Amino acid sequence: MAKDRSIYVCTECGGTSAKWLGKCPSCDAWNTLVEQVAGAQPGSANNRFGAPVFTALAGAAELATLSDIEATDMARTPTGLDELDRVLGGGIVSGGVTLIGGDPGIGKSTLLLQAVDALQRAGRNAIYVTGEESGAQVALRSKRLGLDHSQVQVLAEIQLEKILATLDATRPAIAVIDSIQTVYSDQLTSAPGSVAQVRECAAHLTRFAKASGTAVVLVGHVTKEGALAGPRVLEHMVDTVLYFEGDTHSSFRLVRAIKNRFGAVNEIGVFAMTERGLKGVANPSAIFLSQHAEPVPGSVVLVTLEGTRPMLVEIQALVDNGGPSPRRLSVGLDRDRLAMLLAVLHRHAGIACMDQDVFVNAVGGVRISEPAADLAVMLAITSSLRGKPLPKGFIAFGEVGLAGEVRPAPRGQERLREAAKLGFSVAVVPKANAPRKGAKEIEGLTIHPVERIEEAMDVVRQLQ
Repeated sequence: MAKDRSIYVCTECGGTSAKWLGKCPSCDAWNTLVEQVAGAQPGSANNRFGAPVFTALAGAAELATLSDIEATDMARTPTGLDELDRVLGGGIVSGGVTLIGGDPGIGKSTLLLQAVDALQRAGRNAIYVTGEESGAQVALRSKRLGLDHSQVQVLAEIQLEKILATLDATRPAIAVIDSIQTVYSDQLTSAPGSVAQVRECAAHLTRFAKASGTAVVLVGHVTKEGALAGPRVLEHMVDTVLYFEGDTHSSFRLVRAIKNRFGAVNEIGVFAMTERGLKGVANPSAIFLSQHAEPVPGSVVLVTLEGTRPMLVEIQALVDNGGPSPRRLSVGLDRDRLAMLLAVLHRHAGIACMDQDVFVNAVGGVRISEPAADLAVMLAITSSLRGKPLPKGFIAFGEVGLAGEVRPAPRGQERLREAAKLGFSVAVVPKANAPRKGAKEIEGLTIHPVERIEEAMDVVRQLQ
């Protein structure tokens, strides 16, 4: 059998070369050649660059219609961490591949070590493959987390072939690879962490997971911008992509599902970092609500939606006298959208901030991307500008358009019920989100439906 050798494929045009070149010989693009392994077949023809041509003769595969295929729910195994199970859609799936990324020191290894230990104690064989730490360092972390007498098996190895041989011999229920950027294959000559190594190692581990039924969790590094490092195809290969978010100076962490073939996306889990590791937070709204003895100007509580979970977040605004070039700064919210909302506020509500510095902050370090925060942001800015606080127990949500209309937010009834459950009593919401005539009212909550931003301002003036 001919020995496998490497070829170099252009990521732009698909052209190939027998050796690495700075410029693609086909399309003249620079630094686009990526190493791949090619298995030369006897008698196969070569292209003009000397790389083997991949040809094979195979019979036609059997087809099946969708109606003939039996649809079954995937069996899930709870990890023992409720917040992690929420993000995963109920637990890990046999043969599923999960990719989790986050900033260094955010708690990825801590979370996964707690999860595999809980699974091991529940009778599921688990292997923790560490490529960045020694076995002694992992054992020290386990002791620090209070995981006494943990039976999790640890493998300190970075060579892909040895990892796959070990996993094939033991067939664990779950295997954690920490991290995929440290793993390398002898079939490639490039260094660990390169595009080719990350892609090929992830592909082999994915194929093993599907064939063996072992759930594989890959830990991925992130770039300075916070995106997962390596080729984007890495995210397409896996079944689930999780991002670990949070400020290292804060004790709270968010795990967010960006992709999930077995559950809902944009679901979040909230954890608190303690001396004994990460603990799930059952009521995350309490984190993002500041405790004011009395209402203060510029503070409005927003009911946002993270995945399927309604969550209350305090929006704070500060409007102050600006100079010749007033500043617009937002933390946790879209800055460009803030400029748009200020223009709508001026045009349709007659409230001008053109000579004022405007600062907007989402309390607790949470990031809000949905447009349903528009109404709360505008009310907070108006409250700060006038120096008048909103009444105690006040909440608001709704998208505001350029024409001044207040558009409905998805799943408005769930948001209102969550606010009422936490003791809020006054709500300004889009008219389409208010309970319809004859529908059961939400006990303890007075709802003021509005259709335009002018109406919302009039309601607030009457309440202040």
